[in-house]
Amino acid sequence: MLETGHPAPAFCLPDSDMEMLGLKDFKGKNLILYFYPKDDTPGCTIQATEFSELEEDFVHLDTMVLGISRDDCISHAAFRDKHGLSVRLLADTEGEMCEKYGVWQEKEKDGVKKMGIVRSTFIIDKRGVLRHALYGVSPRGHAAEAMRLVKTMEQA
Repeated sequence: MLETGHPAPAFCLPDSDMEMLGLKDFKGKNLILYFYPKDDTPGCTIQATEFSELEEDFVHLDTMVLGISRDDCISHAAFRDKHGLSVRLLADTEGEMCEKYGVWQEKEKDGVKKMGIVRSTFIIDKRGVLRHALYGVSPRGHAAEAMRLVKTMEQA
């Protein structure tokens, strides 16, 4: 698991339009990276929708939001278009970023253990320093909680 106060791990991944995005592209802005298990599932849809609904508020706080899963760019585009999402979704199909951020973990469901993404959010400041690392978050209301954390960070 990542510790706050250290530089955030660098990345470069394609979004749903196959445009490559990396940490360096967001220098001078706050960045929220939220990792989610799978496109177009109930919890992931709630989370993506709530982040999209708060997009203007995040922009006013000089903050960009990126969602990340192991789904591919085509799946992300279909998910975005189906639900009218404005949040950008990155494809980590090889799971390298999931490993770097410590979200690829063993999970248990109905007594069966398997590897998967633990829903997690990371808030990175304008200098690229990890300010908040939140593992095992709930989808509903999480975007508002992330907003609150960015606001307190800006006031510090």
